[in-house]
This record gives sequence, structure tokens and C-alpha cells, in this order.
Amino acid sequence: MQQRPGQRPAPASGAPKPPLSQFLSRVLIFLLTAALILGAVAAVVYRDQLNLDSIKRWFHYRSLVLSDSGQAESFRYDGALEDTFATLNGDLLVCSTNTLSLYSGSGTCYVSQSVSMDNPVVSTNGSQAVVYDAGGSSLYVLGQRALIWKGEDLDCILSAHLNRSGQLTVVTQASGYRGRVTVYSSDFVPLMQVNLSSAFVTDGTLSDDGKTLGIVTIGQEDGAFASTLSLYSMNTQDSGSFTPDTTCPLDNGVVLESKHTASRLWLLGDQGLTIADHQGNPTTVSWNGMHLKRYALSGRDFATVLLGKYRAGSQAQLWTIDSQGERHTLEINQQVLSLAAAGRYVAVLTGDRLDIYTSDLELYASLEGTRGARTVLLTEDGSAVLLSEETASFYVP
Repeated sequence: MQQRPGQRPAPASGAPKPPLSQFLSRVLIFLLTAALILGAVAAVVYRDQLNLDSIKRWFHYRSLVLSDSGQAESFRYDGALEDTFATLNGDLLVCSTNTLSLYSGSGTCYVSQSVSMDNPVVSTNGSQAVVYDAGGSSLYVLGQRALIWKGEDLDCILSAHLNRSGQLTVVTQASGYRGRVTVYSSDFVPLMQVNLSSAFVTDGTLSDDGKTLGIVTIGQEDGAFASTLSLYSMNTQDSGSFTPDTTCPLDNGVVLESKHTASRLWLLGDQGLTIADHQGNPTTVSWNGMHLKRYALSGRDFATVLLGKYRAGSQAQLWTIDSQGERHTLEINQQVLSLAAAGRYVAVLTGDRLDIYTSDLELYASLEGTRGARTVLLTEDGSAVLLSEETASFYVP
């Protein structure tokens, strides 16, 4: 191309940049690198505050009006402290003998289902809840802020659980047997039914992947009562009598609560905790002669127990136990009114104070002034629900 008079010649391709451009490029690269390093350091230092749970809390409770301490206005619920409570996908579920009620954090009632139960018990998988009448015949499943299924003609119900996939396991009494375990699909169609006659069935849970059924039985052995865990592969082709793949004796006393993840069963008893894999290999943690005061199995891959040297008194130890049987401990010198666990968090309510810890018992958040609360519940994102005799309020760290 012919150059016009007075026009500067174009720089040749590949010619070096002017010194000023090189300097600015280096400064920008340095600033970008420094920002990335500082961001990584901040993420490590403030990893308990800067996490996905805080983002989830913001989205879920962004419409709530919170005080400077993070507590929302209290609202009245239909029930009393003697009722059964649970959190369901960030909402409050109240189970009384005559009503099932579901409330949002602001007190909006989404479900008010009339029921007739003598001993309501609730179990949740995070997004759904099953409420059943222990020793009765009625059972209700709630999810998506609605009642989605009910069974009212069941035999005497002993336990019911939902796995993470929404499959339901129900243990009932059965004529001619010492217990029956029925597994339902997420559409509540019966998939498998196990009848047992050799020992009394106390509980049954299906793994989160839907492949392994765990059944806890109690019977006599050498003149003493003993509990046993039996593991079955899911078989939807037959029903009735099945042979377990493996069995595991339980040395943790009377089983009080159980949980089944994709790969392990957690069985908490009055004398200790047993964590068994699907090959029947147990890991046992003993309470070492201490008294079990309170417990929670609803944490993500950990168990929480409050143990005391004496049945009475305020001095106690708080333990969290992971899937390998390793534990973290914390001394508690106040009267614990309520204990809860969910996600990676543990909540301890004492007097007029609420403390929320991570699963390794590092303090995450605290609230002074709990408005007379006597019960605490936790959601998986670390938010808490405080319950007094007639009112409830949400606390968002």
C-alpha cells in the first residue's frame, strides 16, 4: 500500500511493544495474580463464613425481616412443646395428635392436615417427611409444601423412614410373624416385603442408593436379649421370606435411632454407636460408662451425643463422631435444654443462649437472647428454629 504524505509508517508485524505498554501489562498481571492469591487466602481463613450454605440461606430467607442479631419475628404455631417437630426443606413442621402443620420462616401456613394419632413420630430426608402414628395404623408423607401420600389402614406401625431418593421403608407387625418390613418406591408402590419370624423387628432402613435394606431385630441369646443387624440386597421379584446377605451383632445396647446412607448404617444405642458398612464390618464407639443425655443422628456423616458422668447435673461432654469412629469433644458446663444437628452443623441451646458449631465443634455462630425458647431445630444450611411454648422464630446466621 502506498504511504500518504505525512502519514507515519505502520509498525511492522511482530515489532516489540513500546516500553509503556509492556509496563502496564505487567502491572495488570501482577494485580490479577495478587487478587487471586488474596482471594484464596480469604477463602481459607473465612471458609466457615464464606460457603455455599450462606448463599443458600440468603436465597431461601431473603424475604424475612431479620434483626441485627439475625433473628426473625416470632409467630404462633398450632401446637405445644410436647408435640413433635422437624424442619422440612427450610420450613417448620409441627406434628400434634390432631393436626400436621407446615410453616415458612415468616409464619405462613402451607399445610394444615387434620389427623388422629396417639403417638406421632416424624422422620425426614431433608426434602420430604414421613409422619406416622407409632403403634397405630396411619402414615403421612409431606413434600413440596403439600401432603403427597397417606396410608390409613396399615397394621401396627413400628417405624418408617425415607431415603434420599424418596423411597419409603415401613416396619409393621404382621399376623403369624414377628415383624414385616415393606419397601415402597418413590411413587409409594410396594417393591419388596420381608416377613421375619425368628426375632422381633424393631427398625428397617433402605440405603440412599436404594440397593441395600438394613433390618434391626432383637431376640434372646444365651438367656439375654441381643440386637442384630441383617443386610439384604434389594429384590423386587419376590416377597416373603428372604435370606440376609450378612448379619452383624450389635453391642451398643438398645438401638434408639438409626440412619442409612449410601454406604453405611448408623445405629445409636444407650451404650454406644455402631457404624456398619454393607459387608457387615462394624466400627463401634462406646460411651465409656457415661450416661447418654441427648443425641442427634441427622447430621451429614456424623453423629452427635451429649454424655454426662452423672444423670443429673449440668456438666457434660459434647461428642461428634465421624464415619470412621473418630470423635471431637467439647466440655459443656451449662444445662442443655435442646440439641440438634443437620448438614454440617450442631446446635446447642442453653438457658438464654444458642451456639451453633460445625461438625468438628468449632464455634460457627451464637445468639444471645432466645425469647424463652426451650427447643431448637436446625436446617441443613445452618439456620435454626427456636421454639417456645406457643411461638417459633427463625435464626439465620
